[in-house]
Amino acid sequence: MIGKTLKLFLEGKGKGIKCFASHVPPSVCSERCPLGYRKVIKEGQPACCYDCLQCSNGAIANETDSNNCLTCLESHWSNDEHDKCIPKLIEFLSYEDPLGSSLTAITLAFLIKTIFVLLIFIKHRNTPVVKANNRGLSYLLLFALMLCFLCSLIFIGQPTRITCILRQTVFGIIFSISVSSVLAKTITVVIAFNATHPNSKLKQWVGSEIPSCTVTCCSLIQIVICTCWLETALPFTELKTTSVSKKIIIQCNEGQTAFFYCLLGYLGFLAMVCFVVAFLARKLPDSFNEAKYITFSMLVFLSVWFSFIPAYLSTQGKYMVAVEIFAILSSTAGLLCCIFLGKCYIILLRPEQNTKKHLMGKPLKDSAASIYIKEAAIVSPAAITFE
Repeated sequence: MIGKTLKLFLEGKGKGIKCFASHVPPSVCSERCPLGYRKVIKEGQPACCYDCLQCSNGAIANETDSNNCLTCLESHWSNDEHDKCIPKLIEFLSYEDPLGSSLTAITLAFLIKTIFVLLIFIKHRNTPVVKANNRGLSYLLLFALMLCFLCSLIFIGQPTRITCILRQTVFGIIFSISVSSVLAKTITVVIAFNATHPNSKLKQWVGSEIPSCTVTCCSLIQIVICTCWLETALPFTELKTTSVSKKIIIQCNEGQTAFFYCLLGYLGFLAMVCFVVAFLARKLPDSFNEAKYITFSMLVFLSVWFSFIPAYLSTQGKYMVAVEIFAILSSTAGLLCCIFLGKCYIILLRPEQNTKKHLMGKPLKDSAASIYIKEAAIVSPAAITFE
């Protein structure tokens, strides 16, 4: 009888075997399933015959011989043994993360280089190379590039309501100032060359008004886009959790991604216009013509951002943020190196080329350089005299 002592007595060939048991004898068909496993009855076998199957990710079995696994809460995940639910890992691109610290170091390195270039231009502000490339726009572009490098730091760290609002808007406005400054430099080059023709009406456009209006108007359009974005759908922080991941991703929800792509599309439009104008002006004469460098810088800029979109859409979490930071850094570094590296090389290592004679190659009154230098003189009268 079950629950009572069961006594068996067998006799044979003078030997006796006695067996005493206080419970139901265990099944000899299967062993007990340990913690983290559930029972799966073998098809066509008695109920005491089963296999032990480990619980799937996100589920646990905290008792032996469990028939079913228990699913963890959305904010928790199963441990390696699948016998306990533990809180999910919080993921965002932090400064302590190797990826975040590397991007921060790269940002600061390029920021220092940009400051160094700006100091070189300020120190040598009265030399022909600096004056012939529109000092005011060069200063504005270098300052905007410094802000471009700095804005990438907003993307690193735990997202908050303020940083989510500032991330894309600050990025869009600062980059529009940078690209519109390059566009203004390109337009100035074209006007300076074409104004040398006899009876050219473009001479009346020579001055600081065209570059200033170009930068102001192009930047205002981006500001309007960002303002409409913030008025329509304010970005906010969100926790992205799924039942198949052991991480909780803290990220910024852009509100309406259509505005984000409008922002990128407008930057792409500015860059395309700048590229086309600079490409058409790349073979204009005079050694100071920087249209060829602007053409290459815009080619780098467009290549980076065209490749950014598929990479951005195919990643998630901190890697999505890292992709955008990388695009910001690489496109900004492209502008810095393509436009200013050659000038710094001449200023520091080839001072014999930083002269009025080498710069123009023909008389000042007939050269397009004279128009460009007069334009620089209108912005800053002290720029008239070569040293």
